[in-house]
Amino acid sequence: MGNQRAAGDIDARVALAQDRTTGPDELHELASDPSVLVRAAVAARPDAPATALRPLARDRDRTVREAVARNPATSQGNLLRLVTDTDRRVRWAVAANPACDARVRQVMVTAQDKELRGLLAEMPELEPELAAVLVGDASPEVRERLARHTYDTDTIAALLRDRTVRVRKGLAINEQTTAEQRHLLAEDSSPDVRATLVRAVELAEADLRALLTDRSAEVRRSMAMSEVTPEHIRRELENDADETVADEARRHHRAPAPAPRAGHRRALGTRFPGRAGGRTAQ
Repeated sequence: MGNQRAAGDIDARVALAQDRTTGPDELHELASDPSVLVRAAVAARPDAPATALRPLARDRDRTVREAVARNPATSQGNLLRLVTDTDRRVRWAVAANPACDARVRQVMVTAQDKELRGLLAEMPELEPELAAVLVGDASPEVRERLARHTYDTDTIAALLRDRTVRVRKGLAINEQTTAEQRHLLAEDSSPDVRATLVRAVELAEADLRALLTDRSAEVRRSMAMSEVTPEHIRRELENDADETVADEARRHHRAPAPAPRAGHRRALGTRFPGRAGGRTAQ
């Protein structure tokens, strides 16, 4: 009975912490509650006062600190503290917080945590100067994630010179690349890059023509299977010297929808269109 009563008391305090009518003074008191569940409930409130979130950012329990790290009401000072937290899940939660700003990102770019730098690399609002730092990141994974997500033309140009194939493959699926950058990727020394490119983005006619005779059958096969390959290019691949390429081209050939005959009107059937009840013509 004692355990049930204690559980009931915790549930009541959690409900109080989640109640939108609970005032700032009560939330501040609940922030020091002995129950992790209660403290986490306070930490997750987007309207929690700073006086309640401040001690929770230093809470001994990881789930509480993670809730603060995700809370858009968390101050910049607390986010700066949490982005260097000893628990990686807390640090990663900061990266997902919409309040994560330039000062916090500046800390992230030099973090020892590779995943945290990878999350930074994927941010659409990433400052060009921070992207320039990540271009030289020691981790190929971080550079690949930057290549896949960056909008910055200078960053893309720098990553085109990266010696790691997986990084250039990341660029190959980035829809922000220019026609000239895609041309360079179409001539990349790695067939993996060229195969990834033809599967991911639309290419100029001249590049497609050149790739029809690509020395790698896998590149031509990828063209044959790609949803972005124009049908006239796919039809040419049906005659490829490699039978697997030709088979894929024939398998993925999409016949165009038949054009309506001149003067032909689609039959409306026996019901009058738009008439309630659908009476039939007499």
